[in-house]
Amino acid sequence: MPSMITHIATGSRGVADSAMDENNPLTTKTIVIVDDHELVGWSLASSLRGEGEDAHYTPAPAFQDVVDTLGRFEPGLLILDLDLGRDRQGQRIDGVDLIPRLRNDGWRILVLSGSSNPTRIGESLAAGGFVWVSKNAPFPVLLGAIRETVAGRSVLPAARRQQLIDLYLNHEKERREVQEKLDRLTPREREVLGLLAAGKRAQAIAEHFVVSLPTVRTQVRAVLGKLEVSSQLEAVALYRRAG
Repeated sequence: MPSMITHIATGSRGVADSAMDENNPLTTKTIVIVDDHELVGWSLASSLRGEGEDAHYTPAPAFQDVVDTLGRFEPGLLILDLDLGRDRQGQRIDGVDLIPRLRNDGWRILVLSGSSNPTRIGESLAAGGFVWVSKNAPFPVLLGAIRETVAGRSVLPAARRQQLIDLYLNHEKERREVQEKLDRLTPREREVLGLLAAGKRAQAIAEHFVVSLPTVRTQVRAVLGKLEVSSQLEAVALYRRAG
């Protein structure tokens, strides 16, 4: 069969223990694909049915819609994209947010994502994903991963899985530490830092707030002290790392 996945276009948690899934075959053959790209979802479901799998596709218009739709199936294997577009209110739907709830409902989750960001992949595994497979993988590779996952065997080596999870946990630890420092700033100091991050100089900031240049310089020194950095460049870097 030609590679279907090659032609498919993309469509602070604790670590969930996946040991209970290992070497524990699923008792149902149900496979459900959740992806915001209908062509991707329907094509993949059709290809899997052609291989004798009981595969179904559901879009992801909203978090609760996904949960409600999956509630109509006996829990089995869920093939989940991480980037599920936006809901009716324009809010981003993050597939990682679905993982703990759906895992708790009894689904075993194969993360199928076009994202190659190792921190993002680690986040999905830490949340309870059983395995990750790239959307760029050839269809036979995906099919093999699906059947191994159903059998309770992961195609992702244990050491690599742990490496990805540790990468995410370290990233989260660093992000929390940065956020704790930023939380020390007063509202005005945060505004000053935001303007520095936007490329504004002290004189322009003083004019923006209609205050004296020495006042802004005092505020900048306060920002550097609270963030425990020695330069404006370091302060801006922390600000950007915190998003």
